[in-house]
Amino acid sequence: MRIWLDGALRDGDGARVSVFDHGLTVGDGVFETVKAQHGRAFALTRHLERLTRSARGLGLPDPDPEEVRHACEAVLAANPMPLGRLRITYTGGVSPLGSDRGHEGPTLVVAVGETSRRPDTTAVITVPWVRNERSAIAGLKSTSYAENVVALAQAHRAAASEALFANTVGRLCEGTGSNVFVVLDGELHTPPVASGCLAGITRALVAEWAGAKETDLPFEALEQAEEVFLTSTLRDVQAVHRIDGRELAAAPGPVTAEAMRIFDERSAADIDP
Repeated sequence: MRIWLDGALRDGDGARVSVFDHGLTVGDGVFETVKAQHGRAFALTRHLERLTRSARGLGLPDPDPEEVRHACEAVLAANPMPLGRLRITYTGGVSPLGSDRGHEGPTLVVAVGETSRRPDTTAVITVPWVRNERSAIAGLKSTSYAENVVALAQAHRAAASEALFANTVGRLCEGTGSNVFVVLDGELHTPPVASGCLAGITRALVAEWAGAKETDLPFEALEQAEEVFLTSTLRDVQAVHRIDGRELAAAPGPVTAEAMRIFDERSAADIDP
């Protein structure tokens, strides 16, 4: 495995980040996960734009988009695979122990791992913890991911692949690594970014291509929804067949199936929409 680290490709076994890197010690970093098919990164321009927005939200210097793009191309060329999870990580760099940043500049890592296409349907759970829509890092793709790790582990114990959060005022928000869409009275809805959810790349494309409405919904909308589906970089559009103990009959339903069809068709026609 070949990995890009601070300006060059390196062997995976030899790629080392300092134990004093702020991304490790305090989670001071941002990242992007990009789908790579046969060496081509999907929607890379959108991902690089969001990487910059996230970095600015943390007060990090803007990443150089051309350097990051070159790093992605180099890693994909060095590690050929049919379907990959391309991970871009950008941190505060070597810093003193504590919350203060150092002066050595950010760390950039790009790596890829092989993956497989997700099942068409999945089970999810709801969790008692909430997203803080007023947090300093709300809506940023931060490496401070511990609450997602805890919630996802609970989902796995319940034989589910995702956990869904409300926000602090009881509105539907998002999953640990996905956005959520619901069908109510035949209409497609997804929570607005103001709910505290991440502005997902796949979320934006599906909302545009399938005509979803951004709607502030109570968390209980999951109990009334005729259909529910998740979107993310590697899920694309994935139907939900069970929420907690509630089975959703015949998933994917007609609205979800149409969203899946549209996304597959449009994404195949344009690698960088």
